[in-house]
Amino acid sequence: MKTSDFDYGLPPELIAQTPVEPRDSSRLLVLNRSDGTIEHRYFKEIADLFISGDVLVVNNSRVIPARLFGKKADTGAVVEILLLRRSALSSTWEALVKPGKRLPVGTIINLGEGREPPVRAKIQAVLPDGIREVSFSDELLLPELGHIPLPPYIHTPLRDSERYQTVYASDPGSVAAPTAGLHFTPRLLGELKEKGIECLYTTLHIGLDTFRPVQVEDPSQHHIHREYGIVSSEVAGSVSKAKAEGRRIVCVGTTSVRLLEYAASRSCRNALECFSGWVDLLILPGYRFRLTDAMITNFHLPRSTLLMLVSAFAGTELIKKTYAEVVREKYRFYSFGDAMLII
Repeated sequence: MKTSDFDYGLPPELIAQTPVEPRDSSRLLVLNRSDGTIEHRYFKEIADLFISGDVLVVNNSRVIPARLFGKKADTGAVVEILLLRRSALSSTWEALVKPGKRLPVGTIINLGEGREPPVRAKIQAVLPDGIREVSFSDELLLPELGHIPLPPYIHTPLRDSERYQTVYASDPGSVAAPTAGLHFTPRLLGELKEKGIECLYTTLHIGLDTFRPVQVEDPSQHHIHREYGIVSSEVAGSVSKAKAEGRRIVCVGTTSVRLLEYAASRSCRNALECFSGWVDLLILPGYRFRLTDAMITNFHLPRSTLLMLVSAFAGTELIKKTYAEVVREKYRFYSFGDAMLII
């Protein structure tokens, strides 16, 4: 297995720059793993593909205004800071900074143009992969100063920042949205509930790996960054009960898959146990899924851990065939793109 096995050609015009309205009007490709068949539908019809008793697991993490702009205190040069996650053992943040080479340890950056006194950011340490450890003089003001970060492949400004949040986003902490959930509307969630579908809310705060393709040729050597996740005792109990009764667990997005699968690997008995902590599970072809029976996901970047995960779930060759079909049919790709249900 090589990273190049997960490459494919994508015309740039298929990278969605804006979300469709309403949310559930996006297209939906239904992929059946057992026979390889493909069906073309619309997301608003997804309730037709569920049966009473199915369990829908979503990620309720909310994107934080993690993009900060400031100026170096000594020269006035413009600086951009992208917060990734709060450090586990201190009151600092791990962040990406631009221009990184000109921001050594000790650099002071003033945030909030015209604010007196400004919020001061200080580079405390240089970490691997170009990450900086940054402290702030007043961390409580960061939400007021920051902007919602969009992925680097989206170049069109977003008029409404809530369109980069799911309708059920409630727990702040991500620097990228769990985009498979962007297609759901309150009406559609209500329709699923009326059909007897149980919706469970988990949390995984999405971090750096969403933005970075795998650089090494052997994907098993890729260092996946940790993300903080929570599975409550209520969710764990409901998932365990459903599995024992033979009901389907349908995960919305690769983040929900990784969280549930990691929590299952940490459980000491057959039933899923509650979990809170750091998740660093890299799912590659050959992985044995413990809980996930079906998955809703968008179409992912080449050479990404997300594409590797869906290939592990559906089979590498079947995903290659499916992506070729998706390109031919001119589906929309990536964060604001269309969706796929893998059953």
